[in-house]
Amino acid sequence: MKTTLEIPDALFQRAKSAAAEQGIPFRELVSEALAEKLRVQGRKDKPWLKTFGKLRSLRKESASISRTIEQEFGRIEPRDWQ
Repeated sequence: MKTTLEIPDALFQRAKSAAAEQGIPFRELVSEALAEKLRVQGRKDKPWLKTFGKLRSLRKESASISRTIEQEFGRIEPRDWQ
């Protein structure tokens, strides 16, 4: 989608230079910067994600532990629950 933006001259020049240094078009630099800003903004709304999102790799291990717990509790005699 095309749009028109007003960007301060100094910021525009810095951005154009950065895009040239990276060898990418200016529009790509702007798109990446906007996407990153929105990604960071989403994390600010949910600060707990920064910490707990790192635990994603333990999902399979957690599921395995949960299955083991369910199996073990299934072996307990009903009278022992009382």
